[in-house]
Amino acid sequence: MNTDTPERVTLIPIERIEVLNSRDRNAKVFEEIVENIQDIGLKKPITVTEREGLDSEPKYLLVCGEGRLNAFRILGETHIPALIVDVSDEDAFIMSLAENIARKGHRPLEILADIELLLTRNTGIDDIVAKTGLSQKYVRDIVFLLEKGEERLIEAVQHGTLPLSAAIQIARAKTDDDDLGDMLEEAYQSGELKTTQLYEAKQLLAKRRDQGPKANNRPKLPNSAHSLVKTYQREVERQHKMVLKAEHAQQKLLLVEQGLRTLFTDTNFVTLLRAEGLETLPQYLAERIELNTLNGGVS
Repeated sequence: MNTDTPERVTLIPIERIEVLNSRDRNAKVFEEIVENIQDIGLKKPITVTEREGLDSEPKYLLVCGEGRLNAFRILGETHIPALIVDVSDEDAFIMSLAENIARKGHRPLEILADIELLLTRNTGIDDIVAKTGLSQKYVRDIVFLLEKGEERLIEAVQHGTLPLSAAIQIARAKTDDDDLGDMLEEAYQSGELKTTQLYEAKQLLAKRRDQGPKANNRPKLPNSAHSLVKTYQREVERQHKMVLKAEHAQQKLLLVEQGLRTLFTDTNFVTLLRAEGLETLPQYLAERIELNTLNGGVS
């Protein structure tokens, strides 16, 4: 990108502006843009790069600010304040994509499409992160989905029937097992599993596959979305019962601890224990009731 020529803001004819990367806008958001400009004027100029037109008059490639440009058109304006930057066509296009991605209120399907375009122009992940402000993990997840060629998942994301995060979990599952990925997708689409549960179900299946070195000890694996959901639900219930048992055992331990602490304040009880040769407690209990040994006395 050439930065020798200083940037400048000037009024330019709207009819001389060419949009590089046109984007459909949310109607409500666009209406707010129009109202704001009508009420208080344009707070931030659009960004363009200048080129020579076929009629030898300057033309301009829009880098960012399509919403503001369209608002000016709606309001019947013929000129708009613009920041003119000196960049190549390639850099202008990439800057336009990056601005779309970094814009507040962006939609996942827009991000996916724009990152795909950046990749086709040999823009690396680190450059995409630097230009857009998106996290490294987020960009890598989207690149992973694109590189896997999951057209059906991508189409579902674009139509809004599948969140991007869910699509990534399903694609990752398909890396290890196509059937598992299909089952997870069906379970999500049917509403039986939520996005956060897809990863948990995948981990459960991986754990069950690893269990049991012998065939007769190997747990039965689900072979349909329905059986996968049932297996997941049983595991959740089992873990819930384990938590309840652990909490019950903890309560019992607290009662024992309180009882022992009370008993060890009684010198007659301590003397009796010594007479019976019960001079120590298990270390764990001794530490919990703040006693070292019976021989050491009551702490």
